[in-house]
Amino acid sequence: MPIININIRDMNNTTKSNTGPIVIIGILFFIFGFITWLNATLIPYLKISCELTSFESYLVTFAFYISYFVMALPSSFVLNKTGYKNGMSLGLAVMAFGALLFIPAAYTRFYGLFLLGLFIMGTGLALLQTASNPYVTILGPIESAARRISIMGVANKVAGMLSPIILGTIILEGSDKLEEKLETLSLVEKAAELDILSSKVIIPYIVIAISLALLAVFIKYSKLPEINIDDDSADTSMGEKTSIFQFPHLWLGALAIFVYVGAEVIAVDTLISYGKDLGFKMKEAKFFSSFTLFAMMPGYFFGIFAIPKYIKQDKALLLFALLGIIFTIIAITTEGYTSILFIAALGLANSIMWPAIWPLAIDGLGKFIKQGSAILVMAIAGGATIPLLYGYLSDIKTIGSQMAYIILIPLYIYIIFFAVWGHKFSSQKA
Repeated sequence: MPIININIRDMNNTTKSNTGPIVIIGILFFIFGFITWLNATLIPYLKISCELTSFESYLVTFAFYISYFVMALPSSFVLNKTGYKNGMSLGLAVMAFGALLFIPAAYTRFYGLFLLGLFIMGTGLALLQTASNPYVTILGPIESAARRISIMGVANKVAGMLSPIILGTIILEGSDKLEEKLETLSLVEKAAELDILSSKVIIPYIVIAISLALLAVFIKYSKLPEINIDDDSADTSMGEKTSIFQFPHLWLGALAIFVYVGAEVIAVDTLISYGKDLGFKMKEAKFFSSFTLFAMMPGYFFGIFAIPKYIKQDKALLLFALLGIIFTIIAITTEGYTSILFIAALGLANSIMWPAIWPLAIDGLGKFIKQGSAILVMAIAGGATIPLLYGYLSDIKTIGSQMAYIILIPLYIYIIFFAVWGHKFSSQKA
C-alpha cells in the first residue's frame, strides 16, 4: 500500500500530487450525502407506514446520528489497526449490511428493525467520516482546508438533492390519497394497505446495499494512498502536549459541530413534514428537503473561491451564523411558501459551517489528529438529539411545528461564539 507521510512543512508540495485521492474521497462524500439525506424522505414515509407521532418519527434521525457518538472513538481504534483505506472499505461494507436490514423491516413493518438498520448504516458512516475528513484536511495547507472540504460538500449535497427526489418518487407516490383512504378502512384493510406501502422500500435498499458492497471492493483494491501523520506536525509553539484534553479549542469545536449538525438536520429532515403541517400535498412537499440542500451549493462555491483568498475561515463562519439567525426569525414570522423557503435558505447559512469548524477545531493537534477527528465525528450526534427536541415541541399544540424552529437561534449564537473566540483557545495549558 502506498504511504504518504504528511507534516505541516510539506503540505503545499503534496497538494498537486494528491488530486487522485481527493477525487476518490469526493466519491465517498457523494455516498455520505446520498445515504444521509434519505432520512428526510424516510421520516414522513415511516410516520405513515408505522403510524407514528412526530416525536416518534424523528427517532429516525436519532438512530442514525447517535451511532456517530457511540462508534466514533471505536472507529479511531479501527483505523489505527486497518489504516485509512481498509477502514473506508470496511465502513462501506457495514453500511451495506445495514441497508439489507430494511428488507425484513419492511416485510414485518417493525419500526425497531428500521431503526436498527439506520443505526448500523450510521456506524459505517462514522468509520468513513472519521477517516475521510482528516484525510482531505491534511492533503494541503490548513489555511485552505475549508476550500477543499467545500469541494467535498458540493459532492455531498448534489447527492443529497438527488436522494429525496429519487426515493420520494418511489415510496411517497400516491401517499396523499392513501392517507385519505386509510381513514375509511377497517383495521384489517388498513394493515394490508400499510403493508403494501412498507414494501415499496425493499427494492431501493437492495440497490443501495449492492452499490455499497461494490464500492467497498473498489476502495479495497484502489490506489488510494495511506497517510501517516508525523509527530512533528504538531504546533510546537503550543508546547509539548501529552493528552487530547490539552486542546480546549478542539472541545469547543466539537460542541460547535454538535449544534451545527443539529441545525442542519432540522433544516433538511423536518421540511417535508413541516410542509404537510402547512397544508401542502405530499406531491409538493416531498421535494422541499432538496430545496435546503440546493441552497447549500452557493455557500460551498463561496468557500471554494473565497476562502482564504478574500475571507478567513473564522470570519466566514461568523457571517453565515448571523445569516442563520436572520433566516430563522423570518421563517417563524411568515407563512406558506415564504416560511418554507426561509427554512430552506438555512442551507446557505449552514453550508460553510462544517468546512470552517472542522479545520479550526483540529488545527495544531499533530499526532492527536485521529483522536481529535473521532471526537468531532462523535459530535455529529447533535443530529440525533436536537431534531428530537424539535419533534417534541412540534407535538405541543401551543407551540407547533413552525414556532419549534426557534430552537435554532441559540445554536447559531454558540457558533458565533466559536467563530469569534472559541477557536482561539488553543494555547491554554490543561
